Amino acid sequence: MALSDDDIQACARRLHQAERTRSQIRQLSQDFPDITIADAYAIQKAWVDIKIAEGRIVRGHKIGLTSKAMQSALNIDEPDSGVLLDDMFFADGGIIPTGRFIATRVEAELAFVMSRRLSGPDCTLFDVLNATDFVVPALEILDTRIERVDPKTKATRKIFDTIADNAANAGIVLGGRPIRPLEADLRWIGALCFKNGQLEETGLAAGVLNHPATAVAWLANKIAPLGLALEPGQVVLAGSFIRPIETRKGDTIQADYGAYGSVSCYFA
Repeated sequence: MALSDDDIQACARRLHQAERTRSQIRQLSQDFPDITIADAYAIQKAWVDIKIAEGRIVRGHKIGLTSKAMQSALNIDEPDSGVLLDDMFFADGGIIPTGRFIATRVEAELAFVMSRRLSGPDCTLFDVLNATDFVVPALEILDTRIERVDPKTKATRKIFDTIADNAANAGIVLGGRPIRPLEADLRWIGALCFKNGQLEETGLAAGVLNHPATAVAWLANKIAPLGLALEPGQVVLAGSFIRPIETRKGDTIQADYGAYGSVSCYFA
């Protein structure tokens, strides 16, 4: 790790303040050119600790950057992850308060709800399927507390910025029809994603590391050295299989998962 503990705590406080004031901060990779992946996850943990101290409860995890195209664009060879807190969950068909966020985008995913504890190392796709109660269509709401493009250098966000910023997560909407993990070939579950009635994106869950359960196994193995595991009842967003859809106040987003139902939200 290149950052001191004081630096890590200061970055977490800056991110927390950015969220509260809805004002983006400068890219951490600009302020700390030697920042590492370990530093970024340490900042994320420090930010989550602040939220827990304020009364928030960890409800699960999210996985991002699961497509090969996104990994190549950021020059990385594995996904990233963030934490889902209790106040990030919104009702299917419900209202998303745009005043709470800065610059929202939406992605379509599958969410895994765990039935038993799942821990690494050596966790496999089959372990994930055996430990999953059901899989459900989901929308992930993204936000960024860090500038996407530095106004001075024109540099774009790096993986370190995204990880520190809780993998850009801000909310989650669960909907559709719950699916038992062996009820369907999860790779072939797809979604038609509409904004204000217009088709914007389509995709198949196979876009997530060829099988979304592979992403969940990756996460269980990734957090195992920290003494952590996926716990019963936790929700795990396995990763998007569409490009993010930009949203603003007044937009309605709907993802049609065919036989597995639909999930939607309205930005008010």
